Amino acid sequence: MASGAGRRFGGEKVTAPFRGRPMLACALEATEGLFARRVVVTRSEKAAALCAGYPDVQVVLHSLPDRSDTIRLGLAAVGPAAGCLFCPADQPLLRRQTVAALAEGARREPAAVWRAAWQGAAGAPVLFPAWCFGQLAALGPGEGGRALLSRLAAPVRLVEASCAEELADADTPAELERLEKCDL
Repeated sequence: MASGAGRRFGGEKVTAPFRGRPMLACALEATEGLFARRVVVTRSEKAAALCAGYPDVQVVLHSLPDRSDTIRLGLAAVGPAAGCLFCPADQPLLRRQTVAALAEGARREPAAVWRAAWQGAAGAPVLFPAWCFGQLAALGPGEGGRALLSRLAAPVRLVEASCAEELADADTPAELERLEKCDL
């Protein structure tokens, strides 16, 4: 997911440099080869252009305002699937091992929702099973997956990240700078 307006960041954050490459590239590298399809939903033409360097990535470029729009567009692009990982593009320290553990968990227990966590506190990314797709597509304006999770009667399984910074969002330039200094 790369559709945020970047208001707190002061501009487009997913193409901001992180350790010599655009932040979005970190998410693309963390998910590479783990899923049958990868879709990037974005409002950024720069992000869409960056994805051209990844031949297995489909881009949905849009101008819709809500997070729920991003979710609907992503699900429509993914099509029939056993599950869908919603991976924010602003977590530059997200490790491939964590994403792989989410994917493996979903293969073992496909009816569960799988979330990355740090010390038991659930965060993102989140892998939703296919049976949740209709409810995700029906989210209202301004709602995201968290709203659905709060009302789902479904098992939620956690995969522990290696550290808190792995799940940290770079919502401001100061946060991005702090994450760049981490030893991951």
